[in-house]
Amino acid sequence: MNATTKKVVLQIHGWLGLVTGLVVFIVSITGCAWVFKEEIESFLSEEEPIVVQNQPNVTPTEAKALAETVLPGREVHGAVYGNRNDPIEVIFYEYEPVFHQSVFIHPYRGEVLSTVDHRNGFFAWVLDGHQYLWLPSALGTHVVLVSVLLFLVILVSGLVLWWPKNRRAAPARFQFRWKPTTGWRRKNFDLHSVVGFYIYLLAFTLALTGSVMGYGWFYYVVYKSVGGDQNPRFVIPDNVSSPQSLSEGSSVDRLLEQLRAEKDGAVSWEIHYPTSDTASIYVEVSRQEGVFYNADYRFFDTRTLEELNAHSIYGKYDQANFADHLIRSNYDIHVGAIGGWLGKILAFLASLVTASLPITGFLLWWGRKKKEKTKRLIKANTHLVEKRNPRVKSTQV
Repeated sequence: MNATTKKVVLQIHGWLGLVTGLVVFIVSITGCAWVFKEEIESFLSEEEPIVVQNQPNVTPTEAKALAETVLPGREVHGAVYGNRNDPIEVIFYEYEPVFHQSVFIHPYRGEVLSTVDHRNGFFAWVLDGHQYLWLPSALGTHVVLVSVLLFLVILVSGLVLWWPKNRRAAPARFQFRWKPTTGWRRKNFDLHSVVGFYIYLLAFTLALTGSVMGYGWFYYVVYKSVGGDQNPRFVIPDNVSSPQSLSEGSSVDRLLEQLRAEKDGAVSWEIHYPTSDTASIYVEVSRQEGVFYNADYRFFDTRTLEELNAHSIYGKYDQANFADHLIRSNYDIHVGAIGGWLGKILAFLASLVTASLPITGFLLWWGRKKKEKTKRLIKANTHLVEKRNPRVKSTQV
């Protein structure tokens, strides 16, 4: 790469970094805080254990009715059933304006144990910063998504600038070579370039998966580019049977027992009540705590409980192909959950180090500007001296 091209790339890298630096810092720090949300909340939980009893659990129909007495007039999204000694979680969710709360019910006594507002508390504040920068959602979301896309460009241009000219120059790009006499500018440059190289792939992955979640068109492009050939959207199919006398409630209740009787290694079932007379019952069957990628998305006719095919990537996990698996794993990859504790630690460290890149990058720009200003002052002073005393120039020559 010649000097002119490198200068252009450096200018693009620098100006984009200045424009997006604060946003990247906030998104990275809040992402870092979000990684261990589930573990921290579980550790701080003070719920009393529930003893398994020799009687049936409260049914989904009963759980919904009980929860609606706590939050009347709100839309029930679904109910989560785990082991028979786990509380039943009835989820309320409305998109505009956002309303997201959960009512936890004792699985045997049918009493309300607690209510959780997912829009309040420390992690809700963290998520608002991560997604919206604590701005109005329409504005904040747009600023974050554009900045993350530009950050991908910054990463690519940064790799171009980092790439060593030859083998002799390569070792200095992989390690710190600090001496007692090494100045802060050199140390800052190494913190930006050397550390940036080592977390490059992780930072790129975080930005890429974030863009997939944020942009519908980006989601579609990524899915098709890795060989996806199905409908990438989430689709709830309609019933295929003709109306019968069987009520919605009894169907949902019978379906839960039917799913539990399968004994297929599921750890929980999130049952979504039909949103219309024609819509089927949608159930998310979780296979593992803390991740979503290997869940089964299953759909059942409301009247006959016949299992239906949604004809999209969201179906049974073992029937999905590579492209489907990749897209369905996107969130778990983004937060590191795909790799268990090690994956989360890597995501935490990558987010933390990524947050430092705008800081070290700004210091590089500021130091360069200060150096250029000093050079201009020296040059101006020299020119002034030469103008006042021509002999100085002739003596220097």
